[in-house]
Amino acid sequence: MISFMVLLLLLVPHVLLSATHVAVISPQDPVLRIGSSLTATCTLSPELGLHASRLYWTLNGVRLSSSTYSLLSSDTLSVTLHSLKGSQQQSGDNLVCHAADGRVLAGSCLHVGMPPEKPVNLTCWSRNSKDLSCRWSVGGLGETHIPTKYTLKYKLRWHGREQECENYGAGRQRYSCYIQRNIALFTPYEIWVEATNQLGSATSEVTTLDILDVVTTDPPANVQVSRVGDLEDQLTVRWASPPELKDILFKAKYQIRYRLEDSADWKVVDDVGNLTSCRLAGLQPGTVYFVQVRCNPVGIFGSRKAGIWSDWSHPTAASTPSSERLQTGSCDPKPSEQNSTLRRELKQFFGWVRKHAYGCSGMSIKLYDQWRVWLQKSQKTRNQILPDDNS
Repeated sequence: MISFMVLLLLLVPHVLLSATHVAVISPQDPVLRIGSSLTATCTLSPELGLHASRLYWTLNGVRLSSSTYSLLSSDTLSVTLHSLKGSQQQSGDNLVCHAADGRVLAGSCLHVGMPPEKPVNLTCWSRNSKDLSCRWSVGGLGETHIPTKYTLKYKLRWHGREQECENYGAGRQRYSCYIQRNIALFTPYEIWVEATNQLGSATSEVTTLDILDVVTTDPPANVQVSRVGDLEDQLTVRWASPPELKDILFKAKYQIRYRLEDSADWKVVDDVGNLTSCRLAGLQPGTVYFVQVRCNPVGIFGSRKAGIWSDWSHPTAASTPSSERLQTGSCDPKPSEQNSTLRRELKQFFGWVRKHAYGCSGMSIKLYDQWRVWLQKSQKTRNQILPDDNS
């Protein structure tokens, strides 16, 4: 027992010595506004046996000029920093006191920034009326240079308690949040964003919305692109309505875009309406096209607000027939004058259609079908009359 007490007494001075700071910087981890000044002191522990005149300071690893130092006593050296700029990192700028041989004696983190400004551009949307996603932009110049917390809050307009969103984005999506359950329909929500840091706080304008006014769908499913017989300048696009909204009363409208395989430029067809198929005309023969479709739910449960376009569907590829393939596949090695005339007249007709009935309107397809029947009858009548004229 006595031996144990002796051993404990021998260890205590070493424990106390190891717990003693070799130096202390004051103030420790201050939070300052951009443009302000700071005087910090480094006070040595007497046990070190060092003189403060032998110390030096660094900021983020860069040695500070001795002209900014002041020797306050044999164990205290100060440094003064003017017109501080915003912190270069969210964890703060490192202000360090060193011994003459470079040893680190003490350190402090400077958090230099600005209070947040009012968040702006708060927008929200609901996918298939099952959830709610919101995003916003930081106000003013944007960067506060110090850790700033953004909190999305919401509540039912006329009743209900205030709630906070929990699922925030990261990286480029960090100014966004996702509410994935307990969404109420037919009742307006009030939604806003609060920004807070150690220098202040700010609150966005309150946005009032009804979930049914901000619904967007999943992209149309099962998009198929196929040829229209041997017509070398056309493709037919078909798709299925988004199944998630099958139990909701609404009228969808669709939009198509397509591009050449080796091109980044999309051509958009706006006038598809609520059809679930479309014929693209005026395409290049023997060419691969990529096609996408998207949906806009209009008037969900009588909402008067314009719908929100869905994302585009995954690209679907198809090729138009080749003129050379059509010629070599014919039983007659040389196309007849009648077939050549027919192809020429078809091109003339679709040139007229593109000018007068652009897009996927039912009128252009109906006109084409009627014109083709008439042309076939005309050709048949002409063939019947020609032998009599030659006799």
